[in-house]
Amino acid sequence: MSPHPLFLHSVFGYRGIVLFPWQARLYDRDVASPVTEKSESVAGHGSKEVKGKTHTYYQVLIDARDCPHISQRSQTEAVTFLANHDDSRALYAIPGLDYVSHEDILPYSSTDQVPIQHELFERFLMYDQTKVPPFVARDTLCAWQEKNHPWLELSDVHRETTENIRVTVIPFYMGMREAQNSHVYWWRYCIRLENLDSEVVQLRERHWRIFSLSGTLETVRGRGVVGREPVLSKEQPAFQYSSHVSLQASSGHMWGTFRFERPDGSHFDVRIPPFSLESNKDEKTPPSGLHW
Repeated sequence: MSPHPLFLHSVFGYRGIVLFPWQARLYDRDVASPVTEKSESVAGHGSKEVKGKTHTYYQVLIDARDCPHISQRSQTEAVTFLANHDDSRALYAIPGLDYVSHEDILPYSSTDQVPIQHELFERFLMYDQTKVPPFVARDTLCAWQEKNHPWLELSDVHRETTENIRVTVIPFYMGMREAQNSHVYWWRYCIRLENLDSEVVQLRERHWRIFSLSGTLETVRGRGVVGREPVLSKEQPAFQYSSHVSLQASSGHMWGTFRFERPDGSHFDVRIPPFSLESNKDEKTPPSGLHW
């Protein structure tokens, strides 16, 4: 794909522009593949081993005019970062940034020199009519990507389908903070739920299991997700949100289930593919906020 193309999101329908690509390892538990000694694999809790395949995702800007229309289906604060060391629990969000899979992008063109309304658009990109597409990166975009790489980096994507409900999880390591003389490691995880069937279903409960390398196993149950109980229908088949988890160890695992309800009142559980929480052990300085 050409650099910085305009696109429409094929699932959520917003207008956006690609900033830069990420090469991720996609662990798809719907695809059975024998694991060889040399292949990268993740062992799931109670599920088969899967082989990671390289897949392209993009860091994108969302047009601010479209955010109100998609706010009930997809969080537009998909990128968050830690505050300075003074406050180990403070999190900040950058609105209108998203991670988009290659197959979700529908390229389009515009004659407008500023086709996307976003506060970062003109800081990051400039119009150049000699280029196709006619947008080129400013030095500020390259510097921003380099400085904030640790908490922007997308490396692994996990996917699994149960009862025609596909769950995709992307974990992000955000950094380490010191609190009460101990180290606290933070991760963000983005989850997309997709209904691949025509039957209307509603998410009612979440059930998480969080294992830390320190030896602890935590169980979290609750109603819905991020205060919502989204309905997935043929007209609006997907819902996407982000959340955070912290451990007092440099690595761990998460897995679990979402409980859905059918129109007849019956329930079924959808598996959340197990995913690793790994810290960037070669990281010398944890990210300390937003740099320009």
